[in-house]
Amino acid sequence: MRLALYFTPPADNGLTCAAGRWLLRDPFADKTLPPAEIDGLSAAEHAAAIADPQRYGFHATLKAPFELAASASPDALIAEAERFAAGYPRFEIPRLVLGQLGPFFALVPDAPHPPLQNFAAEVVTRFEPFRAPLSESDISRRKPEQLPPAQREHLLRWGYPYVFEEFRFHMTLTGPIEESRRAVMHRLLEARFMDFLNRPLAISHLAVFVEEERGAPFTVRALFPLKENDPR
Repeated sequence: MRLALYFTPPADNGLTCAAGRWLLRDPFADKTLPPAEIDGLSAAEHAAAIADPQRYGFHATLKAPFELAASASPDALIAEAERFAAGYPRFEIPRLVLGQLGPFFALVPDAPHPPLQNFAAEVVTRFEPFRAPLSESDISRRKPEQLPPAQREHLLRWGYPYVFEEFRFHMTLTGPIEESRRAVMHRLLEARFMDFLNRPLAISHLAVFVEEERGAPFTVRALFPLKENDPR
């Protein structure tokens, strides 16, 4: 089993529903959704495009998947997530846009947002006591010899290269897309997510996702609201 701390809106949120229809998966209910016709994209191309993110479910990584330390339990981690969320004020990303991370497409902030960076850093450090050290095979899978020094240090210290100053919030929509098809994919995704682009995104919840065994689909084990802001 592995667990992860992610951001995702609630199951009935419009963005969650739109992303579920695109990824053909509902991680809240742990079910695959039936394919739908998409103009300009064959069923086979769609399936290939979403194969990687579909297994993980729609989310943004805060603390990447990890095995539990020997002294920890899923119930203890979930209880800590509830405590953390109850004390952490919710906030907004000012503007969400469709972006590319290399050959991948994702929903990202239009600019770095310090409250978001701080939130992710707090999650990484707060839940570190629950994480078991990476195995040699897990370290090797990340190809540490190819990482820049800062990312390599983060991998060995925190179990993931993209934390703190290396963190970049993204809600993945595709796996790698061939360069010849990226313009088409960009147009399709802009059309499908137009109701959510160039608008704020509320960071209002903290989710615990679970992978019951390596390679299994990730599911939402718990979703906790962040603290409501004091209106005064």
